Amino acid sequence: MNTIISKDGTKIAYEKLGNGQAIILVSSAAADHKDADQLAEQLSKHFTVYNYDRRGRGESTDASEYAVEREIEDIEALIVEAGGKSLLFGSSSGGVLALEAATKLGDKITNLFLYEPPFIIDNSRPRVPAEYVQNLNELIEEGRRSDAVEYFMSKALGIPAEYLDHMKADPSWKEMENLAHTLAYDGMIMEETQSGKPLPTNRWDVNVPTTIIVGENSEPYFHEAAKSLAELLPLAKYKVLSGQDHSAVMMAPDVLANAVVEYNDQNTNEVST
Repeated sequence: MNTIISKDGTKIAYEKLGNGQAIILVSSAAADHKDADQLAEQLSKHFTVYNYDRRGRGESTDASEYAVEREIEDIEALIVEAGGKSLLFGSSSGGVLALEAATKLGDKITNLFLYEPPFIIDNSRPRVPAEYVQNLNELIEEGRRSDAVEYFMSKALGIPAEYLDHMKADPSWKEMENLAHTLAYDGMIMEETQSGKPLPTNRWDVNVPTTIIVGENSEPYFHEAAKSLAELLPLAKYKVLSGQDHSAVMMAPDVLANAVVEYNDQNTNEVST
């Protein structure tokens, strides 16, 4: 993998493939760049793709203390490497990080694509506990990585307890354990946006074309959150991806990539006219 050095000295590892406009892929919680490998390959037919390991994951290093601002600086360093401007794609909580980056970095980001930001703005599913980040950090400090992943799965993703034992038997569980110390990072990115309250009206200032994509088969709270966010942002659209759910990044990368290409073309044509 290639590497760059972020502003605070953290090494950020990334893969670069394809040609065309730059697009940076921001991964979700409990994921590194490998989860988006197939999506990156599909997008590389149309873009120059930067598929990176967020700090603390994969081949990227970490800092002694976490701050969301440092992750935005990582994205900014990748944009500089890409020539100064880039499209940005973020999935799940990575989409919320991408949204934060677009607020801070302005026109360095030319188009923003968010796949199912996991806001909880109503009572259609249980809210994430107020002490969520604190509890995750305590589990990590105690060396209870598997318990931290289980806590994330049950409280943040809402997966019923009866499914968790089966999931623990899959090799992917061990991979998530290796990333468990970063789960609190995504909790800090989400802040109070999973508490069942309406989205804050003054948190994001994004003035670039933004496409918020939700799988047709995903739970209603994803759709309600996407619609609400689209109403807050001046250049945002809510789009539904037929037949898909929250797993589309890994399970339907070709379908998702085609949607990104289509919406990017639409946005480019609208801006030019």
